Amino acid sequence: MKRTTILMLTAIFATNAALAAGSHSGGHDDGEGTMDHHEKMAVGEPGNKSMVNKRISLTMKETDDGEMVFQPSSISVDEGQTVQFIIRNKGELVHEFVLDNHDGVMEHKAVMEKFPEMEHDDPNSIRLEPGKRGEVIWKFSNAGEFEFACLIPGHYDSGMKGDLKVSAK
Repeated sequence: MKRTTILMLTAIFATNAALAAGSHSGGHDDGEGTMDHHEKMAVGEPGNKSMVNKRISLTMKETDDGEMVFQPSSISVDEGQTVQFIIRNKGELVHEFVLDNHDGVMEHKAVMEKFPEMEHDDPNSIRLEPGKRGEVIWKFSNAGEFEFACLIPGHYDSGMKGDLKVSAK
């Protein structure tokens, strides 16, 4: 009986935690069932593949000395460009690529530390299994200094982050 009660409480707690977490977007639902938060962000907005005018290849992997890295670790684009990021996970672990400003990255990182199994459903990110390839298409509508990062717990702290500069027209 005691074991059954413990199992039921564990299941209820896990369900409530998952519902509180929302989607990988952190539950930024506008109340209408859409994610307006991600339609336009400081870093830009989802791009249209037919409008791509720059392609950037990125690799995610671990190094022999225990670091986790993006190659390249620094990217520059121009305001107004629509970029197709071609991302390859050449590592042995699952990694992700997330675009945002520093505050957004830190907020997302904190949520991921609490809910590491959160589902992804954001146009500014992709999670890839080892050996897999994917893409993010993004329009950079604002100039500024931004970041890209892997926010799987421990990966950012192991060096998996990069600088993104968007130059004004």
